[in-house]
Amino acid sequence: MQVKGQSSAADKMDVSQAKQEHLLALKVMRLTKPTLFTNMPVTCEDRDLPGDLFIRLMKDDPSTVKGAETLILGEMLTLPQNFGNIFLGETFSSYISVHNDSNQVVKDILVKADLQTSSQRLNLSASNSAVSELKPECCIDDVIHHEVKEIGTHILVCAVSYTTQTGEKLYFRKFFKFQVLKPLDVKTKFYNAESDLSSVTDEVFLEAQIQNITTSPMFMEKVSLEPSMMYNVTELNNVSAGIESESTFGRMSYLQPLDTRQYLYCLKPKPEFAEKAGVIKGVTVIGKLDIVWKTNLGERGRLQTSQLQRMAPGYGDVRLSLELIPDTVSLEEPFDITCKITNCSERTMDLVLEMCNTRSVHWCGVSGRQLGKLSPSASLSIPLKLLSSVQGLQSISGLRLTDTFLKRTYEYDDIAQVCVVCPYTSPES
Repeated sequence: MQVKGQSSAADKMDVSQAKQEHLLALKVMRLTKPTLFTNMPVTCEDRDLPGDLFIRLMKDDPSTVKGAETLILGEMLTLPQNFGNIFLGETFSSYISVHNDSNQVVKDILVKADLQTSSQRLNLSASNSAVSELKPECCIDDVIHHEVKEIGTHILVCAVSYTTQTGEKLYFRKFFKFQVLKPLDVKTKFYNAESDLSSVTDEVFLEAQIQNITTSPMFMEKVSLEPSMMYNVTELNNVSAGIESESTFGRMSYLQPLDTRQYLYCLKPKPEFAEKAGVIKGVTVIGKLDIVWKTNLGERGRLQTSQLQRMAPGYGDVRLSLELIPDTVSLEEPFDITCKITNCSERTMDLVLEMCNTRSVHWCGVSGRQLGKLSPSASLSIPLKLLSSVQGLQSISGLRLTDTFLKRTYEYDDIAQVCVVCPYTSPES
């Protein structure tokens, strides 16, 4: 397919400088996959005047699918008739041919192909050395490839310089303009979660919404998250079915035009960073998404987002979490929990723990006890005992931490919930 290039003002200027006919001819063709042939089926009822004429004609048509002649898509392939669309992340391929149309031997032929974008100019030529001579009816061929990484107007600049038999040096250029479009619309949402029942300091959930904004369906080959150095990632887009796991989107992972798909990932800090609350608190860079898809007849595209950033969770100066708590406890019977206190500030604290009873939860032990000094980023685990006087799902509240240095009190309510049951009540009742 020969591309019809759009000449710019610079191109017209170069041609006007040498109105004589050039000895060489330049042809540029974009290399793309063919498409399925489409036809418009014409049908009618048997009682109409044509009878079964249209049906017989469609059955004899070699481009139709046998047994499904009324389908628009045929079983033949057609070569592209225009330049077509180029999307961000795809590979632009082009065939460049310089042919000697004259009856002279041309010397020192140099063919150069550059791609001009809004921000840079790239040299795509496979070789920058000149060809010593080109005989009549011979040609110089080159195939260039470039993975498109910018949106907007791109200009392929093909320049040819050569020397005639008389020693005259000639030069001409041609410009081919095309647009690079955006194939996907990617939106991300972050959810900060605290893992109270493990040694992990933080969990971050990432929801990625990916929409196909092209006019053709896409096969989503891979959508993965490459985490930053402080996190490990777990994909939550598969459902376990026995030994094997199946994608939540089904076996045929096609994304139709304007359809949106949501992917979910869970990030956990690595063990060496999990205990460093001050370090994790300041981490905003989570990672980047790597998306690979295929269109039409297997044309591959790939996009990588920039580093995704989240709002750092605010813990304040002191963070209190639970390391151990039972799911179910008995009514009016003491049970144990383990609290973890972390100093997230940049100064040393002298903490005092106070326990305030609520309507349903009563603390067992001495309130107002000294916990001692806690240095920055350090943690302290404290076992506590309490009981509940009300059945049902009860919230644990009423802990107070006071920093005696600054006379500042930190209140912690709704820390966790436990299910309180009566051990004397039978399940049948």
